[in-house]
Amino acid sequence: MKDLLSRSLQTAIIFLVVGGIIALALGGYFGSASNWFSSMLVDTQTWFSTRFVAIQDFFAAPRDVNSLRQRNAELETEAAALRAQVIELSERASQVDTLAALVNYSRVNPESSYIAADVIGRDPSPFLHYVIINRGSNDGILRGMPVVTDQGLVGRVDAVIADAARIQLITDPSAVINVHLQNSDIEAVLHGSITSDLTLSLIPQDITLVEGDLVLTSGLGGGFPTDLPIGQVTNIRKREADLFQQASVQPVVDFSRLSIVLIITNFRPVDIEPLIPTLTP
Repeated sequence: MKDLLSRSLQTAIIFLVVGGIIALALGGYFGSASNWFSSMLVDTQTWFSTRFVAIQDFFAAPRDVNSLRQRNAELETEAAALRAQVIELSERASQVDTLAALVNYSRVNPESSYIAADVIGRDPSPFLHYVIINRGSNDGILRGMPVVTDQGLVGRVDAVIADAARIQLITDPSAVINVHLQNSDIEAVLHGSITSDLTLSLIPQDITLVEGDLVLTSGLGGGFPTDLPIGQVTNIRKREADLFQQASVQPVVDFSRLSIVLIITNFRPVDIEPLIPTLTP
């Protein structure tokens, strides 16, 4: 009987406590406590979540670094390939422009026949000014044929083999060309030099030279066709003590950038040296 009363009392107390808690909760008396408890749970969850992510990043970092390094290497390879393509396209565009200029030159000067050739080598010696082209006797190239670009005279064929030829530039120290000035009847001789400078000589003292005059081949001597552009008069040296005056010439061809040239194939040079009288003692 006592046990039954005790259990009944416990049950009643539990119902009263629960009822009181429910009544207080419905009355809003537990709002601040609930908010405090919720905030504590959120802070605890945030703390554990932050530590978990940090630990996960710590173990995953080496794998990510290796992946980033591999991707960086792939991007550098792609960038290098793109730079090479840009350079190649730029060179092709430049070559196309050069070829177009040479084609236009051949159309403007139809009296001559031409063969185009690529410059494939240069003489490394500072005392010799030559270039090598990829055309030779198999293409009908002969020694002495003039070589030009769309700008003007380059030189002439000096030596030939089956599939290549050597071109002596007009700047070579041994190059000598008979020339005349476009705006006058003045004739002179053009010389190359070790320094690649071009010099006019054998100009009479009574001749008036003008800077900027265009220098052209005269055709005298039989070595070149007439009226091929060479350059412009830039510096006149006239002294009363000299028999002749001299002048410097700025070439119209940029010899440092030669890539494609034209060989005039229908011109045959004439060697008149045997006809030049020599003085005998």
